[in-house]
Amino acid sequence: METLSYEIIIDAPLQKVWDVLWNTGTYTEWTQFFGSGSKMKSDWKVGGKTYFVNAEGEGMVSTIDSLDEPNHIIFKHLGMVDKEGNEDTQSKEIMEWSGCFEKYILIDLEGKTKLHTEVQVEKQWEDHINKGFIQGLEVVKSLAEKQ
Repeated sequence: METLSYEIIIDAPLQKVWDVLWNTGTYTEWTQFFGSGSKMKSDWKVGGKTYFVNAEGEGMVSTIDSLDEPNHIIFKHLGMVDKEGNEDTQSKEIMEWSGCFEKYILIDLEGKTKLHTEVQVEKQWEDHINKGFIQGLEVVKSLAEKQ
């Protein structure tokens, strides 16, 4: 498992950056580089359910491990979900990576925000994740600074 990290300075306050990250309309914009039509559905509860899915409804089932809006959120990925909504959290393939984290840490820099992200991934996904975050965080910056 690899831990990848990314940082970007955004000329906008914490709450504005947080809103761009997690509001439905803007989430789809910045995550398009991971897959078009990406959506996040969450109950926003620590220990609850969060789904990161594509346009067909397939993707990952996760939980929120830690939440302190607008300062940080840490997701723990548990498994996969298919387009019928069936979750796989127990298969051998899933157990190899289940429990990996995805972290978003927002730090106030006197009105600007440093957005630091970390994600644990298997080596074969590294290029895809790098592309998604490098391009996606530029979109977060652009959206937060223009609103």
